[in-house]
Amino acid sequence: MQDLVAFMARGLASQPDLVRVNIIEGESVVVVELTVHEDDLPRIIGPEGLHIRAMRQLVNAASGRRKTVLELVDERAGAAEDGEE
Repeated sequence: MQDLVAFMARGLASQPDLVRVNIIEGESVVVVELTVHEDDLPRIIGPEGLHIRAMRQLVNAASGRRKTVLELVDERAGAAEDGEE
């Protein structure tokens, strides 16, 4: 799953070396976190969310019976919160 998400994201990203995928496995759900450079966020999301929706559908199809969620992580939000403390 990690390789599939990384492959799709790198194909869209202008800075593919900065694409990171993290898998978090819970009891009932698997969360796939995708982190890209902030300039690549619009490319990954696509027009009207087309790219990210397609990626989520492929992840769901590839996951089989286990519920899998693809989350796009925005590091800018975390950086702003860290600066406030």
